[in-house]
Amino acid sequence: MTGEVAVLGLGKSGRSAALLLAREGRQVYLSDADANASWSAPDGIAVEAGRHDLARIGAASLVVTSPGIPPTAPPLAAARAAGVPVISEVELALRAMPGLRYIAVTGTNGKTTTTALIGHLLRALGYNAIDAGNIGLPLAEVALASPKVDWIALELSSFQLHDTPSVDPTVGVLTNLSPDHLDRYATVEDYYADKRRLFANARAASRLVVNADDPASLGLVAGVTGTHYHFTVAGHPADASLRADTLTLGSDVLISRSDLHLLGNHNVANALAAALAVTAADPDHRTPAARDTLAEALRTFHALPHRLQLVGEYHGVQWINDSKATNVSSALVALESMTRPTILLAGGVHKGEPYTALAAPLARIGKAVLAYGESAPLIVADLAGKVPVERLGNNFNEIIARARALATPGDAVLLAPACSSFDMFHNYAERGETFARLAPS
Repeated sequence: MTGEVAVLGLGKSGRSAALLLAREGRQVYLSDADANASWSAPDGIAVEAGRHDLARIGAASLVVTSPGIPPTAPPLAAARAAGVPVISEVELALRAMPGLRYIAVTGTNGKTTTTALIGHLLRALGYNAIDAGNIGLPLAEVALASPKVDWIALELSSFQLHDTPSVDPTVGVLTNLSPDHLDRYATVEDYYADKRRLFANARAASRLVVNADDPASLGLVAGVTGTHYHFTVAGHPADASLRADTLTLGSDVLISRSDLHLLGNHNVANALAAALAVTAADPDHRTPAARDTLAEALRTFHALPHRLQLVGEYHGVQWINDSKATNVSSALVALESMTRPTILLAGGVHKGEPYTALAAPLARIGKAVLAYGESAPLIVADLAGKVPVERLGNNFNEIIARARALATPGDAVLLAPACSSFDMFHNYAERGETFARLAPS
């Protein structure tokens, strides 16, 4: 293929894609709608910030899109109207690394922790393994690096899967499914359809790891060709299980629950999924020695930032940062993990889901809900009368101060917003870091 390639988005994935294309001798047009975006690009890469040249994109030989750009956005609409192929940065990188061994993870919640666990386990087995994709490291950046890696633990969002037609992992993992991103998808079925693209190229040799406790996940992979492996924390028939406070793999005990330094049974499920995926990936990972190595690696894994992360205990109050809980289902999981009276901080940009699902766990452990930001009136409307709810504004210092005033020794303050962060912060990480910084004040 000849002709200029248009890359959309000046973020990390767009820059990595542009560099990879330039290394292959392609001329690149890299654009971003943000006028403040900038990059000192090498020769062969033309950069434009503040607009997308739709005519130039329509004349390109290929368009590489960033996951944050919705399929209906004008530059993608222009490309498709002109018959220009559109692929993701992940697709570009996969094409540059034929024969790559990778374990790919998707799902609504738990993707990042499961991906990080898989990478951790593979490195414990002695491999040069890298965590990439939606976890933060663009796959194209891995493709640019040297030496080549042995394995990749690859987190894939629905947005990335939408334009990655060649995805064909050594093992594909589906953590769970629940409605999400309804601000971008017309229906939940459309969202699930993008998740199912992980298995679009499945064949007899394919291996799938699926949550036996989640009917939606089981339904999504029904009929998909390959060997299906299952994990459970609820006692369903499965290949990896939580039984009597132990994590088991087949008939073998891996570790006791108390040895896994992660809050909540959902993280037990993530650990089981990761161990099962790694053992399914290669027969060498199923030996007694490998099992012992995996068990020890699980003992040394700790929570990732912004994912039920205990940032400290001050004056007898636990402060827990789950800023990555950007949808109702993930906030629900966080609340179900709590054992102390809990003050919930919820709010941000509404994503189209009702908040009523949070009422049941709040009835059990909720001391108060502090609703803030753009979605505050909706949260109040859905939860008022079920738990004490206060509507606050957009000053995060005041929100934290109010939580501190309400909390008494033995309580927990939980940041599980159930919303995206963009009304008050650049991203969920900034929100979580601000929470952690203000907590001990």
